[in-house]
Amino acid sequence: MRIPINLARQPFRRDRAILVASAGTGVLLFVSLVILTIIAVNERAMSAAAQKDLVSTSRRLDAIRSEQRKLDAQLRLPENEVVLDRSVLINEIIRRKGISWTKIFSDLAGVLPHNVRIAVIRPQVTGNDQLSLEMTVEAEAAEPVILFVSNLEGSDVFGSTEVTAMAAPTQSDPVYHYRLSVNYAQKL
Repeated sequence: MRIPINLARQPFRRDRAILVASAGTGVLLFVSLVILTIIAVNERAMSAAAQKDLVSTSRRLDAIRSEQRKLDAQLRLPENEVVLDRSVLINEIIRRKGISWTKIFSDLAGVLPHNVRIAVIRPQVTGNDQLSLEMTVEAEAAEPVILFVSNLEGSDVFGSTEVTAMAAPTQSDPVYHYRLSVNYAQKL
């Protein structure tokens, strides 16, 4: 049996691998610190430039808002309000005159089944100059109206169709009445 005896003042330890790994980790951490510092400095510079652009844009926006307030105040003067109201009225009349009834009836003739009758048509101009048709149609059975709705939705000039009301036949009025709302692609 052998008993190891170490007569040195300090016992031998294998610390070289730990020291090399610690030094490598330290260098890696230092390089990471340098890279992160450079990134932070660049981000700060970019943030300052963006802040400067934001301030100049805010100043321009404030100037435009101030000018808009002056123009709005000038338009609200009594002598200008009459002209503004007249202008709005004339623009509305021009927009309504832009609706071509001939084109509406021509487009409807292409999708209307022979056994469906249109009783009422009301064109509506939406805020973004889109045209919508409110219609009341009549038929002796429900199937032709369903065919009419599917023809409208399958057409190039008509869009989505919504049935808003339906009235069944009565003794005095032997036809079905449907109220429809359909988007129409006529340009105003």
